[in-house]
Amino acid sequence: QVQLVESGGGLVQSGGSLRLACAASRLTFTAYGMGWYRQAPGKQRELVAEITTSGILNYADDVKGRFTISRDNAKNTVYLQMSTLKPEDSARYYCNAFAPGSLRSQYNYWGQGTQVTVSS
Repeated sequence: QVQLVESGGGLVQSGGSLRLACAASRLTFTAYGMGWYRQAPGKQRELVAEITTSGILNYADDVKGRFTISRDNAKNTVYLQMSTLKPEDSARYYCNAFAPGSLRSQYNYWGQGTQVTVSS
């Protein structure tokens, strides 16, 4: 079965940085776009960033210029470099793998999440 395992979360002060990683296995990694989502208590899960199979990037407006998503296909890993963190970035961050186009809903996988807490 497909497995996505996130790491790198933790507690950081406002203005600090963290790098999240998501290691994928039992998945043809290059055939999937990869994304990071986050969910804070009482709020809906929201897209933070995604990178397609061809390298096209998409970021939420409030993280542009602060977060960077990247993928290392040789390592089957996607990263989220987070800088200038703010308390409002605090959430559980989830890794997502998705098939392109119309197959996105049919082939869509999630990791267990990793907690990010930014103190003020």
